[in-house]
Amino acid sequence: MHAPSSHAGPRRALVAIVAVPVVLALAILTFAWPSANLAPRDLPLGVAGPAGLTQPVEDRLAEHAGAFEVHHYADEAAAREAIEDREVYGAVVASPEGPRVLTASGASPLVSGLLGQALAPPAGPAGGAIVTDVAPADPDDPRGSAFGSLVLPLVLASVIAGVIVSVLGRPGLLQVAAIAGAAIGAALVAAAMVQGWLGVIEGDWLLNAGVLALTVTAVASLLAGLNALLGHAGLAIGAVLMILVGNPWSGVSSAPELLPEGVGATGQLLPPGAGGSLLRSTAFFDGGGAVEPLAVLLAWTAIGLGMVGAGWLLRRRRAVATEPVPAGA
Repeated sequence: MHAPSSHAGPRRALVAIVAVPVVLALAILTFAWPSANLAPRDLPLGVAGPAGLTQPVEDRLAEHAGAFEVHHYADEAAAREAIEDREVYGAVVASPEGPRVLTASGASPLVSGLLGQALAPPAGPAGGAIVTDVAPADPDDPRGSAFGSLVLPLVLASVIAGVIVSVLGRPGLLQVAAIAGAAIGAALVAAAMVQGWLGVIEGDWLLNAGVLALTVTAVASLLAGLNALLGHAGLAIGAVLMILVGNPWSGVSSAPELLPEGVGATGQLLPPGAGGSLLRSTAFFDGGGAVEPLAVLLAWTAIGLGMVGAGWLLRRRRAVATEPVPAGA
């Protein structure tokens, strides 16, 4: 039996001294840097009305180079439909009486406020903004603070589920069943608290719970799959990716188009961002704009479960390869 090396203690202390600042720097980079650089970047915005009346509006928007991605609509009805389908965050409707602003605080209270302040004209001698909220946020959460704070607990629960399933079981159907059970349980608790108790989201309760369950499944299965193929190193990589990248880059508390270039788009390709967007669609837009985030969650779930299956096959092949050959075979 080998005696412990006298250098092991100092080496571990050095690792801790170096690792803690690195992790802190990474956390500041992924959390604080995007929040400190919020600004519209190709934010989808509609402009509706006759060409002669919309030109001054477009000229005003052009002053903010790179801020808005303008979509043209024939009239207010078409612009409202585009907002409800989550094609745009809002719209400016030009008419002989003057322009009006349509917003959707259900998509992002922050963007809704920015559009209302930046684009709305004065409303008569008393001043004020002519703004209509087409898809409002829940009145119990008008600023979206509670909705935005939902992502981190959801990610943490998903990571914990993935870790527990990975540590306590081998890849296989039992592990898949454990992931599904944990996801359903977490989703029911989250939906009951967020929609039933706090009342900060709307829409069909079971549908929202299904979105939450799928989000947990996507994260937990990914971690279990990485562990099945790469061991504890894969588990650590998956947890760091979801907590330090997926959560702050999700854009749920603001909007993906307000984050620095590339950050918001990356966040929407990860389960936390896709799950947040899909929950907005089911909670405030009757499923409008749900196709892309749903596809992202299903893809990650398939990848995770596929890796779990691959891990099971590898274990099975190793077991067969190490079986003793019967005498006389």
